[in-house]
Amino acid sequence: MRALLAAAALLAATAAAQPQDWNCDDPGNLPQQGMNFCAARDFERADRALNVAWSKVREAVAARDADLPEALRGWPEALLAAQRAWIGYRDGHCTAEGFQFRGGTMEPLIVATCKARLTRQRTEELLLLVEAY
Repeated sequence: MRALLAAAALLAATAAAQPQDWNCDDPGNLPQQGMNFCAARDFERADRALNVAWSKVREAVAARDADLPEALRGWPEALLAAQRAWIGYRDGHCTAEGFQFRGGTMEPLIVATCKARLTRQRTEELLLLVEAY
């Protein structure tokens, strides 16, 4: 009987951990787990858009860098160093922002929302690098 109860409890816990059919377009009616799920999905979308922009910008920067005299080249390397620093900044800043809810169920929501916001901003910054010139 105990084994049956343990199996039922495990099954219930597993079912609760599965993504539901949450409507992320109407977050006001979501439980905390749903809000966390939607925030993580929003960050994933922002990150994919950043990666698309990164490829375009990196290619444009490399092409423009090739037109410079040898002694003045280095734009792709500078851009890569900046991007790596930015990723560290984004992740650290958003972790710090989440500390106000440390260990609580809202922490993942705050961190993912912060990462999505900063990632969208960075995407715009990168695109401006090559559109402005």
